[in-house]
Amino acid sequence: MSRRPPTRLLRVDLDTGTARSEPVPEADRRRFLGGKGIGAKVLYDDLRAGTDPLSSANSLCFAVGPLSGSLPGEPRCAVVTKSPLSGTFVDSYVGGSFAARLPNALDRHLALVVTGRADEPCVLRLSGGGATLSPTEQWGKTIPATDAALADGDSDGDVAVACIGPAGEHRVRYATIGTDGGDHQAGRGGVGAVMGSKRLKAVVVEGDSPDLSALPEAAAAVREQYTDHYHDSDTGRWIDAGGTVETLDFANEVGILPTRGWQADRFEGAENVGVEAVRAAAHAREADGDFRVATADAAGTHPDSDGSADAAETVPRGATPMVLGAGLGIDDFDAVATLGGLCDRLGLDVISAGNAVAWAVRAADEGYLSEAVDPDATDLAFGDAEGVRRLLSAIARREGPLADALADGVTAAATRFGGDDLVPTVKSVALPSYDPRGSLAMALAYATSDRGACHRRARPAVTEVFATEEWSNERRARTVAAEQDLRSLLWCLVADDFVGETLPDHGAALLAALGFDYTEEELLAVGERVWTLTRLFNVREGFDHADDGLPAAVRRPSTDAVREGADPAAFDDLLSAYYDVRGWDAEGRPTRALVERLDLGDVVDDATPVAPGDS
Repeated sequence: MSRRPPTRLLRVDLDTGTARSEPVPEADRRRFLGGKGIGAKVLYDDLRAGTDPLSSANSLCFAVGPLSGSLPGEPRCAVVTKSPLSGTFVDSYVGGSFAARLPNALDRHLALVVTGRADEPCVLRLSGGGATLSPTEQWGKTIPATDAALADGDSDGDVAVACIGPAGEHRVRYATIGTDGGDHQAGRGGVGAVMGSKRLKAVVVEGDSPDLSALPEAAAAVREQYTDHYHDSDTGRWIDAGGTVETLDFANEVGILPTRGWQADRFEGAENVGVEAVRAAAHAREADGDFRVATADAAGTHPDSDGSADAAETVPRGATPMVLGAGLGIDDFDAVATLGGLCDRLGLDVISAGNAVAWAVRAADEGYLSEAVDPDATDLAFGDAEGVRRLLSAIARREGPLADALADGVTAAATRFGGDDLVPTVKSVALPSYDPRGSLAMALAYATSDRGACHRRARPAVTEVFATEEWSNERRARTVAAEQDLRSLLWCLVADDFVGETLPDHGAALLAALGFDYTEEELLAVGERVWTLTRLFNVREGFDHADDGLPAAVRRPSTDAVREGADPAAFDDLLSAYYDVRGWDAEGRPTRALVERLDLGDVVDDATPVAPGDS
């Protein structure tokens, strides 16, 4: 491509309002590539142990990779910071026009690194590798309203916006950063809250999307091969057929769909919110295979509709019907889509927000909440879409004691009111909607994820539930570790999640065609190296074996008798097997031998407790 390989970081200090460009050492580019890897290295170097994620000292990185704009699939960029929800490393990925235009806006830079805190709400604009700051009047606005205002007047259509909504401004610890008016979200660990803590309302990028016609002939040929391979793969056929919303139908069929706050594992209303309901409601499909639907939020109908045309549309992905539908006992697809659209406009992570509401309903049922806590607490009920809407809106702005507590996450609310065994979390992050009671390997993936419970680091449930014989602990441990390493690599490149997992050579041929010399084995080593570095970051923050546990809520059987409770002793044996596979000690600390084997010896500081011994 005509764009030169990026070799620098663009640092913006909001304390001083200044920007500077600095080189990324060649050795670091080789070892960490870009995306997650470069973000992890920046975060490890920039932060001291114990840094408050919502302080000016935290770093917020927007990173691209060596294959950004060259791979088939949805363009993506990485957002990396220290999570205000979990206190761990967090990386989140977002697609759309912002991710497509970011590489050219950064020019020779691999990442934008934002530090400090502005004196007043501001907007950061990137163009041609430069950065400028300006005050904004968009504070208090929703994501689509902000996007429309900042892109207004751009007749060439070469501007894209990443911004926060009210949830980020109020530092909800699972607030998102939205692009394309909220159609795409960088979610889970609270990257939007970090952005809000810096009083940074939006990042606006100006520039063209990568020109695929400018790819070298050899690179274009490889890209075409990758595209064909993806569409011929099981993953490609699945996405082409139904997008990610079909995961609800799958999870319900095999009995791993958390229902009504993790009580049951099948939802009797699944067909009303599953893929066929989405297809029937859709009027368009997105580039990533998901469906665009109308919602009940026609402009001006509800207080949070913000009067924009985008308020009447949403793109519900797999988590929306699973968490806001089955998880809250709502079997009306229009209501579920409307709730998903509300989360996208306010900047709330769907999984964390849905689980927070589910916890509140169960906590009220169990007597942990009363009118003394919140006048509306005792009226909460599964299946009440309007009640869910009111609570989500309150959470985004921390309106009332219950909403304020829920804005800090399920673990924080349970610590405050009781009920810590109702809805499962790992490192304070609510579990996504694959119930690990049906897959012990999935429980391991949740427990050992570097950003708290996550179904995208590894998805062994998809295969283990169909196994004709019991998996051994070694197989579970090796499967989870291998998937984690592979996805870690793909997020260094930065690849579309689903296209990336189908690359036959992990991207080696396309890298070679663009001038990067890696074998497949070297690329997988990058993934393991970066996964190990994020573990070292978390170990330095004080995380250990005790934090890689099995939540109490999944130790009990489901109420519909679909699944037995997960056995804590069996899980502990599995966790030990995983540590052995990883080369970590019994406390979950990487060993010195592993650090040296992965060429991290010059990276790790004295504050990080590395285990002695062999890997």
